[in-house]
Amino acid sequence: MTARGALVVERLSVALGGRPALSEASFVAAPGEFLVALGPNGAGKTSLLRALAGLARASGTVRLGEVDLARLTPRERARRLAWLPQAGATHWPLPARDIVALGRMPFGAPGGRLSAADRAVVERVMAACDVTPIADRPVTELSGGERARVLLARALAVEAELLLVDEPVAALDPAHQLMVMRLLADEARAGRIVLAVLHDVGLALRSADRLLLLEAGRLVADRPTGEAFADDALDRVFGVNFRHAPGPTGPLVAATPASPAG
Repeated sequence: MTARGALVVERLSVALGGRPALSEASFVAAPGEFLVALGPNGAGKTSLLRALAGLARASGTVRLGEVDLARLTPRERARRLAWLPQAGATHWPLPARDIVALGRMPFGAPGGRLSAADRAVVERVMAACDVTPIADRPVTELSGGERARVLLARALAVEAELLLVDEPVAALDPAHQLMVMRLLADEARAGRIVLAVLHDVGLALRSADRLLLLEAGRLVADRPTGEAFADDALDRVFGVNFRHAPGPTGPLVAATPASPAG
């Protein structure tokens, strides 16, 4: 496996329809870190992930270790980073197991043959994502939450250095939300860099190591999640008043309407 290095993002910018969607974002993430990007709708969170994945035209620099990601071939990129889009589509009635196995294709032999080791990875991530019981069902017949778990398993099957996930818990019930957040934290503890977009502030702060707070396309805060409430940045960016209290696994967070000015 390629030696793992830090993710270095320098002045990353994205324009959509002639308008800036992300403006000169810069940060560094080390192997073993779990980061969550937070911000209101349209803040630039998905644009950030798409630019890191090479799916959006962007200016600036993104390096993984000593390698500029823009210089990687598609196959090399597919081995070094995994991308889970928001509401990923599945159009063909393939068994869920075959969808998950696509995560191993960058490592497979010609013709798409998987090795015994590849098949073992597929079985492991399906079990971790609670996909094994539905592994033989056509993915087009699954519920939205079941499909979301299948697509997460596909991303985990890559075993990439960098894991980018956009709203991975949006379609899930509470038990599976907690399961997915534990999985992402475990991926970071295994030495990977994990960057997720979430809208659930409490879930993010109870699970991740760092918070990237975006507003109107700009990265306005980069801090440990334990310092999320060091100032009023979260309240200001989201336009609400957050209340928080200690919980057994981290802060319990609730939002209330912002107080009228004056």
